[in-house]
Amino acid sequence: MRNYTKKELIEILQDDSINDEIFSLADQIRKEYVGDEVHLRGLIEFSNICKCHCEYCGLRCENKSLDRYRISPKDIIQYAQKAVEMGYKTIVLQSGEDSFYTKDIMCKIIQEIKKLDVALTLSIGEKSIDEYKAYKDAGADRYLIRIETTDRNLYKKLHPHMDFDNRLRCLKDLRTLDYEVGTGCLVGLPHQTIESLANDILFFKEINADMVGIGPLIPHHNTPLKNCKNGSFDLARKVMALTRILLKDINIPATTAMETLNPNGRILALQSGANVVMPNVTTTEYRAKYEIYPNKICINENPSQCRNCIGGKILSIGRTIAKDKGFRYHN
Repeated sequence: MRNYTKKELIEILQDDSINDEIFSLADQIRKEYVGDEVHLRGLIEFSNICKCHCEYCGLRCENKSLDRYRISPKDIIQYAQKAVEMGYKTIVLQSGEDSFYTKDIMCKIIQEIKKLDVALTLSIGEKSIDEYKAYKDAGADRYLIRIETTDRNLYKKLHPHMDFDNRLRCLKDLRTLDYEVGTGCLVGLPHQTIESLANDILFFKEINADMVGIGPLIPHHNTPLKNCKNGSFDLARKVMALTRILLKDINIPATTAMETLNPNGRILALQSGANVVMPNVTTTEYRAKYEIYPNKICINENPSQCRNCIGGKILSIGRTIAKDKGFRYHN
Protein backbone atom coordinates (compact mmCIF):
# COMPACT_ATOMS: atom_id res chain seq x y z
CA MET A 1 0.00 0.00 0.00
CA ARG A 2 1.30 3.46 -0.84
CA ASN A 3 0.72 6.96 0.42
CA TYR A 4 -0.47 9.68 -1.91
CA THR A 5 1.35 12.94 -2.51
CA LYS A 6 -0.58 16.20 -2.57
CA LYS A 7 -0.36 16.26 -6.36
CA GLU A 8 -1.75 12.73 -6.59
CA LEU A 9 -4.59 13.54 -4.20
CA ILE A 10 -5.58 16.55 -6.32
CA GLU A 11 -5.57 14.43 -9.47
CA ILE A 12 -7.68 11.71 -7.83
CA LEU A 13 -10.17 14.23 -6.42
CA GLN A 14 -10.57 15.76 -9.88
CA ASP A 15 -11.05 12.46 -11.71
CA ASP A 16 -14.59 11.13 -11.28
CA SER A 17 -13.91 8.20 -13.60
CA ILE A 18 -12.00 6.41 -10.83
CA ASN A 19 -14.51 7.01 -8.03
CA ASP A 20 -15.64 3.38 -7.80
CA GLU A 21 -12.03 2.21 -7.75
CA ILE A 22 -11.21 4.55 -4.86
CA PHE A 23 -14.35 3.57 -2.92
CA SER A 24 -13.53 -0.12 -3.39
CA LEU A 25 -9.91 0.32 -2.29
CA ALA A 26 -11.02 2.20 0.84
CA ASP A 27 -13.49 -0.57 1.64
CA GLN A 28 -10.78 -3.22 1.24
CA ILE A 29 -8.44 -1.32 3.56
CA ARG A 30 -11.24 -0.82 6.09
CA LYS A 31 -11.90 -4.55 6.09
CA GLU A 32 -8.21 -5.43 6.44
CA TYR A 33 -7.38 -2.97 9.21
CA VAL A 34 -10.56 -2.53 11.29
CA GLY A 35 -12.72 -5.45 10.18
CA ASP A 36 -16.41 -5.77 9.43
CA GLU A 37 -17.67 -4.53 12.79
CA VAL A 38 -19.50 -1.20 12.88
CA HIS A 39 -19.27 0.75 16.11
CA LEU A 40 -22.52 2.38 17.22
CA ARG A 41 -22.03 5.45 19.39
CA GLY A 42 -24.98 6.97 21.18
CA LEU A 43 -25.17 10.70 20.52
CA ILE A 44 -26.62 13.06 23.13
CA GLU A 45 -27.11 16.59 21.75
CA PHE A 46 -27.56 18.29 25.09
CA SER A 47 -27.61 22.00 24.24
CA ASN A 48 -28.13 24.03 21.06
CA ILE A 49 -27.03 27.27 22.73
CA CYS A 50 -23.78 28.55 21.25
CA LYS A 51 -21.67 31.69 21.63
CA CYS A 52 -19.99 31.24 18.24
CA HIS A 53 -20.66 32.88 14.88
CA CYS A 54 -19.71 30.10 12.44
CA GLU A 55 -21.22 31.14 9.12
CA TYR A 56 -22.31 27.63 8.05
CA CYS A 57 -23.95 26.56 11.31
CA GLY A 58 -27.60 26.87 12.25
CA LEU A 59 -26.68 27.03 15.94
CA ARG A 60 -24.73 30.29 15.48
CA CYS A 61 -25.65 32.87 18.10
CA GLU A 62 -27.10 35.26 15.50
CA ASN A 63 -29.85 32.80 14.58
CA LYS A 64 -32.68 34.31 16.60
CA SER A 65 -35.37 32.05 15.12
CA LEU A 66 -33.96 28.86 16.64
CA ASP A 67 -35.82 27.49 19.66
CA ARG A 68 -32.96 27.11 22.13
CA TYR A 69 -32.73 24.42 24.80
CA ARG A 70 -30.50 22.98 27.48
CA ILE A 71 -30.81 19.49 28.93
CA SER A 72 -30.15 19.27 32.66
CA PRO A 73 -27.15 17.30 33.93
CA LYS A 74 -29.55 14.83 35.56
CA ASP A 75 -31.38 14.22 32.28
CA ILE A 76 -28.12 13.92 30.33
CA ILE A 77 -27.09 11.11 32.66
CA GLN A 78 -30.50 9.46 32.27
CA TYR A 79 -30.15 9.56 28.47
CA ALA A 80 -26.77 7.89 28.84
CA GLN A 81 -28.25 5.20 31.09
CA LYS A 82 -30.98 4.46 28.55
CA ALA A 83 -28.38 4.30 25.76
CA VAL A 84 -26.40 1.72 27.72
CA GLU A 85 -29.58 -0.31 28.20
CA MET A 86 -29.94 -0.32 24.39
CA GLY A 87 -26.45 -1.74 24.05
CA TYR A 88 -24.29 1.28 23.30
CA LYS A 89 -20.64 1.00 24.36
CA THR A 90 -19.74 4.63 23.65
CA ILE A 91 -21.61 7.81 24.57
CA VAL A 92 -20.99 11.04 22.66
CA LEU A 93 -21.85 14.32 24.41
CA GLN A 94 -22.26 17.12 21.87
CA SER A 95 -23.40 20.72 22.23
CA GLY A 96 -22.89 24.25 21.09
CA GLU A 97 -20.32 26.26 23.04
CA ASP A 98 -22.62 26.91 26.00
CA SER A 99 -21.03 28.50 29.08
CA PHE A 100 -23.77 27.18 31.36
CA TYR A 101 -21.95 23.85 31.52
CA THR A 102 -18.96 24.88 33.59
CA LYS A 103 -15.89 22.74 34.12
CA ASP A 104 -17.27 21.45 37.43
CA ILE A 105 -20.69 20.61 35.95
CA MET A 106 -19.13 18.77 33.01
CA CYS A 107 -16.77 16.83 35.26
CA LYS A 108 -19.66 15.62 37.40
CA ILE A 109 -21.58 14.52 34.29
CA ILE A 110 -18.51 12.71 32.96
CA GLN A 111 -17.89 10.94 36.26
CA GLU A 112 -21.47 9.70 36.45
CA ILE A 113 -21.52 8.46 32.86
CA LYS A 114 -18.20 6.66 33.29
CA LYS A 115 -19.79 4.62 36.09
CA LEU A 116 -21.84 2.97 33.31
CA ASP A 117 -18.72 1.26 31.90
CA VAL A 118 -18.73 3.03 28.54
CA ALA A 119 -16.24 5.00 26.49
CA LEU A 120 -17.04 8.71 26.47
CA THR A 121 -16.51 11.20 23.64
CA LEU A 122 -16.89 14.94 24.11
CA SER A 123 -17.67 17.41 21.33
CA ILE A 124 -18.17 20.70 23.13
CA GLY A 125 -15.77 23.07 21.41
CA GLU A 126 -12.69 25.08 22.21
CA LYS A 127 -11.54 24.98 25.82
CA SER A 128 -8.38 25.73 27.78
CA ILE A 129 -5.86 22.97 28.39
CA ASP A 130 -6.84 23.05 32.07
CA GLU A 131 -10.44 22.29 31.16
CA TYR A 132 -9.40 19.52 28.78
CA LYS A 133 -7.22 18.03 31.51
CA ALA A 134 -10.06 18.18 34.03
CA TYR A 135 -12.38 16.34 31.63
CA LYS A 136 -9.70 13.72 30.95
CA ASP A 137 -9.05 13.25 34.67
CA ALA A 138 -12.81 12.86 35.18
CA GLY A 139 -12.83 9.99 32.68
CA ALA A 140 -13.37 11.38 29.15
CA ASP A 141 -11.72 9.18 26.52
CA ARG A 142 -12.14 10.99 23.22
CA TYR A 143 -12.61 14.54 22.03
CA LEU A 144 -13.95 15.67 18.67
CA ILE A 145 -13.13 19.14 17.37
CA ARG A 146 -13.35 19.53 13.61
CA ILE A 147 -10.91 21.79 11.81
CA GLU A 148 -13.57 22.21 9.05
CA THR A 149 -10.92 23.56 6.64
CA THR A 150 -7.14 23.91 6.77
CA ASP A 151 -7.27 26.93 4.46
CA ARG A 152 -6.41 29.72 6.89
CA ASN A 153 -8.06 32.48 4.87
CA LEU A 154 -11.24 30.49 4.37
CA TYR A 155 -11.29 29.49 8.04
CA LYS A 156 -11.06 33.15 9.03
CA LYS A 157 -13.95 34.14 6.73
CA LEU A 158 -16.19 31.37 8.04
CA HIS A 159 -15.34 31.76 11.74
CA PRO A 160 -15.64 35.40 12.85
CA HIS A 161 -13.98 36.09 16.20
CA MET A 162 -12.20 32.72 16.14
CA ASP A 163 -8.55 31.97 15.50
CA PHE A 164 -7.14 29.17 13.34
CA ASP A 165 -4.05 28.85 15.51
CA ASN A 166 -6.18 28.40 18.61
CA ARG A 167 -8.02 25.58 16.85
CA LEU A 168 -4.66 23.93 16.19
CA ARG A 169 -3.72 24.55 19.83
CA CYS A 170 -6.82 22.68 20.96
CA LEU A 171 -5.93 19.65 18.84
CA LYS A 172 -2.35 19.73 20.11
CA ASP A 173 -3.45 20.00 23.74
CA LEU A 174 -5.83 17.07 23.35
CA ARG A 175 -3.04 14.94 21.90
CA THR A 176 -0.70 15.96 24.72
CA LEU A 177 -3.32 14.88 27.26
CA ASP A 178 -3.63 11.45 25.59
CA TYR A 179 -7.18 11.75 24.34
CA GLU A 180 -8.24 9.89 21.27
CA VAL A 181 -8.48 12.92 18.99
CA GLY A 182 -11.19 13.40 16.41
CA THR A 183 -11.37 16.09 13.75
CA GLY A 184 -12.84 16.51 10.27
CA CYS A 185 -13.88 18.84 7.50
CA LEU A 186 -16.81 20.16 5.51
CA VAL A 187 -16.87 19.55 1.78
CA GLY A 188 -18.44 22.17 -0.48
CA LEU A 189 -17.66 25.37 1.40
CA PRO A 190 -17.72 28.54 -0.72
CA HIS A 191 -14.28 29.30 -2.21
CA GLN A 192 -12.99 25.89 -1.11
CA THR A 193 -10.62 24.36 -3.67
CA ILE A 194 -9.63 20.81 -4.52
CA GLU A 195 -6.13 21.71 -3.36
CA SER A 196 -7.58 22.75 -0.01
CA LEU A 197 -9.35 19.40 0.36
CA ALA A 198 -6.10 17.59 -0.46
CA ASN A 199 -4.43 19.64 2.28
CA ASP A 200 -7.21 18.66 4.68
CA ILE A 201 -6.57 14.96 4.05
CA LEU A 202 -2.82 15.40 4.52
CA PHE A 203 -3.49 17.36 7.72
CA PHE A 204 -5.46 14.44 9.16
CA LYS A 205 -2.47 12.23 8.48
CA GLU A 206 0.02 14.78 9.82
CA ILE A 207 -1.68 14.96 13.21
CA ASN A 208 -2.38 11.21 13.18
CA ALA A 209 -6.05 11.78 13.95
CA ASP A 210 -7.81 8.85 15.64
CA MET A 211 -11.22 9.71 14.20
CA VAL A 212 -12.13 11.82 11.16
CA GLY A 213 -15.67 12.94 10.37
CA ILE A 214 -16.36 14.24 6.87
CA GLY A 215 -19.62 15.57 5.52
CA PRO A 216 -21.00 17.77 2.76
CA LEU A 217 -22.02 21.35 3.38
CA ILE A 218 -25.81 21.64 3.70
CA PRO A 219 -26.57 25.38 3.85
CA HIS A 220 -28.88 26.58 6.59
CA HIS A 221 -31.49 29.18 5.65
CA ASN A 222 -30.67 31.36 8.67
CA THR A 223 -26.93 31.67 8.03
CA PRO A 224 -24.79 33.82 5.70
CA LEU A 225 -24.31 30.74 3.49
CA LYS A 226 -28.06 30.34 2.88
CA ASN A 227 -27.71 30.88 -0.87
CA CYS A 228 -24.88 28.38 -1.36
CA LYS A 229 -25.40 25.03 -3.04
CA ASN A 230 -25.23 21.73 -1.20
CA GLY A 231 -21.82 20.15 -1.12
CA SER A 232 -21.26 17.18 -3.40
CA PHE A 233 -22.15 13.82 -1.87
CA ASP A 234 -19.71 11.99 -4.14
CA LEU A 235 -16.86 14.39 -3.41
CA ALA A 236 -17.43 14.13 0.35
CA ARG A 237 -17.50 10.35 0.00
CA LYS A 238 -14.23 10.44 -1.93
CA VAL A 239 -12.51 12.66 0.65
CA MET A 240 -13.65 10.16 3.29
CA ALA A 241 -12.39 7.20 1.23
CA LEU A 242 -8.98 8.81 0.67
CA THR A 243 -8.75 9.51 4.39
CA ARG A 244 -9.26 5.79 5.02
CA ILE A 245 -6.59 4.90 2.46
CA LEU A 246 -4.04 7.16 4.14
CA LEU A 247 -5.02 6.50 7.76
CA LYS A 248 -5.78 2.84 7.56
CA ASP A 249 -6.77 1.95 11.12
CA ILE A 250 -8.66 5.00 12.32
CA ASN A 251 -12.36 5.34 13.12
CA ILE A 252 -14.42 7.07 10.43
CA PRO A 253 -18.11 7.78 10.97
CA ALA A 254 -20.75 7.54 8.28
CA THR A 255 -22.15 11.00 9.02
CA THR A 256 -25.85 11.80 9.07
CA ALA A 257 -25.29 14.67 6.62
CA MET A 258 -24.41 12.05 4.02
CA GLU A 259 -27.88 10.56 4.36
CA THR A 260 -29.56 13.95 4.21
CA LEU A 261 -28.26 14.23 0.63
CA ASN A 262 -28.63 10.58 -0.34
CA PRO A 263 -31.25 8.15 1.06
CA ASN A 264 -28.56 5.44 1.26
CA GLY A 265 -25.82 7.84 2.31
CA ARG A 266 -24.66 6.11 5.47
CA ILE A 267 -24.64 2.67 3.86
CA LEU A 268 -22.64 3.98 0.90
CA ALA A 269 -20.23 5.59 3.36
CA LEU A 270 -19.88 2.29 5.24
CA GLN A 271 -19.03 0.68 1.89
CA SER A 272 -16.39 3.33 1.17
CA GLY A 273 -14.24 3.22 4.29
CA ALA A 274 -16.47 4.19 7.24
CA ASN A 275 -16.81 1.96 10.32
CA VAL A 276 -18.76 4.08 12.84
CA VAL A 277 -22.36 5.33 13.06
CA MET A 278 -23.62 7.73 15.73
CA PRO A 279 -27.38 7.28 16.21
CA ASN A 280 -29.13 10.00 18.18
CA VAL A 281 -30.27 8.89 21.64
CA THR A 282 -32.01 12.13 22.61
CA THR A 283 -35.79 12.21 22.26
CA THR A 284 -37.78 13.85 19.46
CA GLU A 285 -38.55 16.99 21.46
CA TYR A 286 -34.92 18.09 21.04
CA ARG A 287 -33.81 16.56 17.75
CA ALA A 288 -35.31 19.11 15.36
CA LYS A 289 -33.96 21.95 17.51
CA TYR A 290 -30.35 20.83 17.12
CA GLU A 291 -30.43 22.21 13.61
CA ILE A 292 -26.82 22.61 12.54
CA TYR A 293 -28.14 22.10 9.01
CA PRO A 294 -31.71 21.66 7.69
CA ASN A 295 -33.57 18.46 6.81
CA LYS A 296 -31.69 16.25 9.26
CA ILE A 297 -32.70 12.62 9.14
CA CYS A 298 -34.48 10.71 11.90
CA ILE A 299 -35.78 13.74 13.81
CA ASN A 300 -39.18 12.07 14.32
CA GLU A 301 -37.87 8.68 15.43
CA ASN A 302 -37.32 7.66 19.03
CA PRO A 303 -33.90 6.33 20.10
CA SER A 304 -34.97 2.68 19.93
CA GLN A 305 -36.32 3.10 16.40
CA CYS A 306 -33.08 4.76 15.32
CA ARG A 307 -30.94 1.97 16.67
CA ASN A 308 -33.10 -0.76 15.15
CA CYS A 309 -33.18 0.99 11.78
CA ILE A 310 -29.44 1.49 11.39
CA GLY A 311 -28.76 -1.91 12.93
CA GLY A 312 -30.87 -3.56 10.25
CA LYS A 313 -29.11 -1.61 7.50
CA ILE A 314 -25.70 -2.64 8.83
CA LEU A 315 -26.66 -6.31 8.88
CA SER A 316 -28.15 -6.04 5.37
CA ILE A 317 -24.71 -5.31 3.88
CA GLY A 318 -23.02 -8.20 5.63
CA ARG A 319 -21.49 -6.18 8.46
CA THR A 320 -21.89 -6.76 12.19
CA ILE A 321 -22.43 -4.49 15.17
CA ALA A 322 -19.37 -4.21 17.40
CA LYS A 323 -19.61 -5.24 21.03
CA ASP A 324 -16.51 -3.44 22.29
CA LYS A 325 -15.82 0.25 22.96
CA GLY A 326 -14.08 0.80 19.66
CA PHE A 327 -10.79 2.34 20.67
CA ARG A 328 -8.34 2.76 17.83
CA TYR A 329 -5.62 0.84 19.63
CA HIS A 330 -8.04 -1.48 21.42
CA ASN A 331 -6.86 -0.35 24.84
